[in-house]
Amino acid sequence: MRRLLLIPAFLAALLWSAPCLAQARSQLGPLCTTDTTPADQMIDACTKIIALKVFSGEKLATIYFWRAVGWNKKGNYAQVIADATEALRLKPSTAVYNLRGSAYYDKGEYDIAVADFNDALRMGPPSGIIFHNRGNAYRGKGDYAKAIADYDAAIKAGPKSAFSYQNRGSSKQALGDLDGALADINEAVRLDPSLPQPLISRAVIWRAKGDIARAIADTSEAIRLAKAKAPVNIMTPPGSVLISAYTQRGLSYEAKGDAAHAKEDYASVLEGVASDAGSKANQATAKVRLALLKEADAAPRNDAAPRKAPAAPAAESSPTAPPAGSVTAPAPPAAPSQAAATSRRVALVIGNGAYGHVKALPNPPNDARAIARSLREIGFTVSEGLDLDRDAMQKTIHDFLREAARSQIAVVYYAGHGVQVDGRNYLVPVDIEFKAGGRMTDAMVDMDTIMAGLDDQIRTNILILDACRNNPMAPQVASAGPSRGIEAGSGLAAPASLGSGSTLGAGTLIAFATAPGQVALDGEGANSPFSAALSRHVGTPGLEVQQMLTRVRAEVVAATKGKQVPWSNSSLLGEVYLAEK
Repeated sequence: MRRLLLIPAFLAALLWSAPCLAQARSQLGPLCTTDTTPADQMIDACTKIIALKVFSGEKLATIYFWRAVGWNKKGNYAQVIADATEALRLKPSTAVYNLRGSAYYDKGEYDIAVADFNDALRMGPPSGIIFHNRGNAYRGKGDYAKAIADYDAAIKAGPKSAFSYQNRGSSKQALGDLDGALADINEAVRLDPSLPQPLISRAVIWRAKGDIARAIADTSEAIRLAKAKAPVNIMTPPGSVLISAYTQRGLSYEAKGDAAHAKEDYASVLEGVASDAGSKANQATAKVRLALLKEADAAPRNDAAPRKAPAAPAAESSPTAPPAGSVTAPAPPAAPSQAAATSRRVALVIGNGAYGHVKALPNPPNDARAIARSLREIGFTVSEGLDLDRDAMQKTIHDFLREAARSQIAVVYYAGHGVQVDGRNYLVPVDIEFKAGGRMTDAMVDMDTIMAGLDDQIRTNILILDACRNNPMAPQVASAGPSRGIEAGSGLAAPASLGSGSTLGAGTLIAFATAPGQVALDGEGANSPFSAALSRHVGTPGLEVQQMLTRVRAEVVAATKGKQVPWSNSSLLGEVYLAEK
């Protein structure tokens, strides 16, 4: 259970002391205000009481509170928020602020959740439950120091709170303190061995430590416990425990190389009904991972080379450049002594420039070669693709995502056209051709799919896009200038969250070649301004990745005389070094 509930100190006897039909009083009252009442019956009873119009003020607020509890059982958080807001209008209370804050938390709106928990704490008296729930919201924001402080306060108020120990352990794990995390979660298991949630959290730590057997054992026991007795606390999102357990066991099986069992677990994840943000993120990851494993099964053993792109204006290239439409298989690093280290450090590099139906770009293949070379020199195993059509691009990405399942750091670099459609970012293959009446998104590669496939609590993800931030919302797509744009528009979407929402571990950083709504220049030389700067700094030993991007930003701004300002969004929790100190 990630959240805890405060029951308001309103007595049912007091509530039903007002004049009312005797039959309605005796039947509807207990159904509405008993936390064990099934959700639909609770909502129906409370709705009928409200319709009677015999209560007002504090008593009516209580009815709205209990109907919100019913909606919460069903995972309908919009209705929880609506009813809780009405209850607060009638009579503010700690319990209602706690309930509404928890609903905002489950929607993934962590700042609003923190504000509600702050209001609950201001109303007082101080409550370990509120501290615990605010800690969850801080944890959702990635503010782990504040989360740990709140869990400390919750444990001080309730030393036997297994969930506070569990969530404090998860926060420590996110900060890299695996031993401290393990100690806290072991205490949670000791306090209540019947709970499946601490076992799921402990499995994440075992996998981070490389102990896959223990990770599988813990998630298997968590699944058994959740099936034997479904979580009874009404604040636990329906289905969330099994979805989480199957996801973590699937990732563990995949890390072990047991694709058959991993597929079974991912399929079980997708059978669940997700209502909260975490469960939806787990299902997005499971969907991508399952598709990747099924695709690997279906692929012929003597897989043919990816198809070449259609004829297009020639791009500038070096005399030794591979032909258009080529894919370079993952290559080992230059120094054999680094081979062991690179097994956990992988990169995908794609450069698309030879477009057949939109403006061709001279430099992306050159950019991709330069970045791939730099990454190999610092010990990454690199998958490289140049001028890829959609089929070749999909295959290259899917092969990389399968490889990344066993990685500790994953880097994705893309140079070429990139667009936003309806708030989602897409990478553009070289055979793109928008046709009237067709779905333009079907011809492109969805960035959300890549991010969902990489989403994992134990992996650091670095995604770098040297792509134009423009949006082709019309079928006529031909850029007139030397930019990585297809049509002037609103730009690539800044991610509302990094990954699908469950990257609570090592974290994710997304770097764009330019700021929102602006154009990423292709450059007048052999490389774009952004990729030229990136290739010069990415291999600098001992340079933390965000410091490295700051240097790249300064160099690009100077080179373009302020016309292009690189931009990034990060949920990284600590210092990350692509080139070792």
